[in-house]
Amino acid sequence: MTLQEKLHSVFGHLENPTPKELKNALDSLEIRLEELKDYLVEAGEFPYGRKLLFKNEHLEILVMNWANYFRCAPHDHGNSYGWVSVVKGESTHTIYEVQDKIPVPKVTRVEPENTSFFAARAMVHDMENQTDGELVTLHIYSPPISNMKVYDLEKCAMCIVSDDCGAWWPTEQRQRLKEIKLSRKKES
Repeated sequence: MTLQEKLHSVFGHLENPTPKELKNALDSLEIRLEELKDYLVEAGEFPYGRKLLFKNEHLEILVMNWANYFRCAPHDHGNSYGWVSVVKGESTHTIYEVQDKIPVPKVTRVEPENTSFFAARAMVHDMENQTDGELVTLHIYSPPISNMKVYDLEKCAMCIVSDDCGAWWPTEQRQRLKEIKLSRKKES
């Protein structure tokens, strides 16, 4: 069975899946790195290369191949929730708390190989491969991501990005659907 056939067999029947249904499907997939090798995209100038593997009106599945020592931008997943599975390597994962519209780091942890973590709707987080080794992750979101917010904490700005943009500040103007300057509260 090809990877595409396997994905369709496991996920194609899901309609508006719950987080538990998505996790059960992900666990039953038993994906191996060898199955993803032909779909890995080099990161180039970005924190990761991304490849859409499967998409329908209810969910999407992407594989990401991470550059070494290059953190993605803090971001949410629009109106979607999902699971991130660490297929190879380990990911440094930071979850943020949004305070007055500005993400503030709350917790950082290492997500080891062969584990998955839940990305809740509206959760702001970032990821990084802080090793010299390979990091490959599989991402499953429902519904497919749209209106993802990406933050630039140095510029104190937020951008809603197009569906073809990853978790980085868009390099192409067409990927910037809406840009908002955030303001920090003044200390009294």
